[in-house]
Amino acid sequence: MKDAVATAPEPPGRSPAQALFRRLFVINALVFAAGTFVLALSPATVSSPVLLAEVPVLLIGLALILAANAFLVRASLAPLTSLTALMRRVDLMHTHDRLPVVGNRDLRSVTDTFNQMLDRLEEERSVASAQALAAQEAERGRIARELHDEIGQSLTVALLALKRVRDRGPAELSEELGHAQEAIRTSLDEVRQVAHRLRPGVLEDLGLTSALTALATDLSQTGTVEVSRRLAPGLPPLTSEVELVLYRIAQESLTNVARHAQATRATLTLTPERGDLVLRVTDNGRGGIGEPGAGIRGMHERALLIGARLNVHSPPGGGTEITLTVPGAAKEDAP
Repeated sequence: MKDAVATAPEPPGRSPAQALFRRLFVINALVFAAGTFVLALSPATVSSPVLLAEVPVLLIGLALILAANAFLVRASLAPLTSLTALMRRVDLMHTHDRLPVVGNRDLRSVTDTFNQMLDRLEEERSVASAQALAAQEAERGRIARELHDEIGQSLTVALLALKRVRDRGPAELSEELGHAQEAIRTSLDEVRQVAHRLRPGVLEDLGLTSALTALATDLSQTGTVEVSRRLAPGLPPLTSEVELVLYRIAQESLTNVARHAQATRATLTLTPERGDLVLRVTDNGRGGIGEPGAGIRGMHERALLIGARLNVHSPPGGGTEITLTVPGAAKEDAP
């Protein structure tokens, strides 16, 4: 981690603060020198004490000097306004927000240093997010295996034992034992569903298209939301990391639709568009997503891992559209 956040070497020569002070000093010196030169060559004179008729001349001269000084200083410091605005709006969840390196040489140095700082922070966040999400996926896989191999098998053994007891037991207990069997069978199904959500085995075995199809079908079968899908055939080969990010974002989006959107219909699409691969999840729910929660921020972090762009459009009352764009993922290999 320390390598990812190594500080940039200090540039040789004077510091930006010293350079800025020198520039402002020179500007003020030039303005006052010009004012003194003009006063020396002008026919205007100043008496002692100052006459009333000379006061307007002095005030006009002072106003001209101040106006010239203000104009030159403002022009010299103008890039700081843009730099301050960038500092206020910068968000590491939205990458590549940089300030153009313009202005005088000293302010260009300040701007370039700030942009380099953003590069280092984004690199650090990307490394940390990758490690955290990799650990999360590993933990999900471990929990899924324990649910399937240990708890699932224990419930299966209990279900078989109850069946033997019911077959051999008295008739008056048959109905109660049947209810117990159904309760255990329901628990076993729920454990398998949780294990399936934690570790999408169909993604590893059959690929992304089959996994997304199963995801949409499972949600439709719950009866709360009808999910239609449009998955383009013949998608280009994708890395396992890209497939996992696409699946997890689709899974989180559809889960949010079922739990929070109050929607009756949703659409899941995965199509190539102008060389990019675009995953889109839309619904007809209430919309109006305010501050992004842990789910939305988690999707942003996953998108950053593969260099993708995530956009959430959710007007109040107009449903929600979540779009993930993977640049260049749908480009065909050159011959």
